[in-house]
Amino acid sequence: MKVSDILRVKGNTLYTIGPDDPLSEAVDIMADKDIGSLVVMSHGDLVGMLTFREVIVQIQRNGGAVGETRVRTAMDDAPLTCTNETDLDEVRRMMLERHARYMPVMDKRMLMGVISFYDVAKAVVDSQNFENKMLKAYIRDWPAEEENAQNQPSL
Repeated sequence: MKVSDILRVKGNTLYTIGPDDPLSEAVDIMADKDIGSLVVMSHGDLVGMLTFREVIVQIQRNGGAVGETRVRTAMDDAPLTCTNETDLDEVRRMMLERHARYMPVMDKRMLMGVISFYDVAKAVVDSQNFENKMLKAYIRDWPAEEENAQNQPSL
């Protein structure tokens, strides 16, 4: 399974913010849209990733307030990325190694979407459920003559 399979199901709604925008605006967007990350874009280029983790760390540094902090101060300026063609097993490995919950999907310099660890886990579970269904259907439709031949004692 590839990243493109997840994006096909997930859709292509993207939420971005600029590095010089106030962190408070990013928090408002994330809360309003019920999302855990924003891709930070500048002049059409990916420059960072802002997740609830970076927001919480920045709030803690500011003594419990967002203050006048800019997104640039809080964002991860070297986020993991993948492509539409990246295999899901590779994405899982990368996310686990870096403790990343969100990963921008890029096609060269163009942002194609963002996948979350939840999206990856859901795709794996859905795939396993489909396989289980197919195996159960196969077993249920086992040809009767083969079953009878297997139940006959051998001489």
